[in-house]
Amino acid sequence: MIRALWTAGTGMNVQQVNLDVISNNIANVNTTGFKRSRADFQDLMYQTLRLQGTKNEGGNQIPTGVQIGHGAMLAAVQKVFIQGDFQETQNELDLSIEGKGFLQVTMPDGTKAYTRAGTLKRDSDGKIVTSDGYPMEPAVTIPTTALKVSIGHDGTVSVQNPGQSALTQVGKMELASFPNPSGLKAIGKSLFQETDASGTPVSGKPGENGLGTLLQGYLEASNVNIMQEMIALIIGQRAYEVNSKAIQAADEMLQQANNVRR
Repeated sequence: MIRALWTAGTGMNVQQVNLDVISNNIANVNTTGFKRSRADFQDLMYQTLRLQGTKNEGGNQIPTGVQIGHGAMLAAVQKVFIQGDFQETQNELDLSIEGKGFLQVTMPDGTKAYTRAGTLKRDSDGKIVTSDGYPMEPAVTIPTTALKVSIGHDGTVSVQNPGQSALTQVGKMELASFPNPSGLKAIGKSLFQETDASGTPVSGKPGENGLGTLLQGYLEASNVNIMQEMIALIIGQRAYEVNSKAIQAADEMLQQANNVRR
């Protein structure tokens, strides 16, 4: 019964983590480019009371053993990089990635970060930056006199200057892909950083070598399905509740044992 107390306690712990993950998903249901997380669990070690395949007194093999589990533990919390829905904004600096890849930005310390949030802006110098002011990599600058900005599916950035009907190319955008996107480190602000688990990024022209294409005037919505999250929330809540009931049952059994001699 003491084992049951600790085992059910581990079940409550993992369901608390599950609730934390679900809550973060729900909180970011309207965050551009957000990728939902999923908590993965696994069972803990087992106490073996009798080995499988041992012989009984008649020399016959016992087909099953006796193993008692010790509960559950958190195995991983991974990002699920499924394409989100597209939302039309008609803003010329709003971009969505149709397919595989990440936009690249330069952080203040000179390192690179990666994002699926295409809510881009222009700073005072005309550089294309994120909402937090991080410039794109490679850098693209829009002339202050430009009347119109056009971003092609292949990342070509062109502008229309005053008095000219033809577009002038001012730069190109690139995308980066990873062997294991789930291994990226989320650092907040819709940004990810490379890790040993993610593998080395491969950058290139949108639409080539398996990379997605860019879609101007659209944003990629969060891939959180609120109905699925609500169902997962109910299941997690009930699992937490039933584990607490197991603790209560074990406590009552201990109480009965303590009351045997009165």
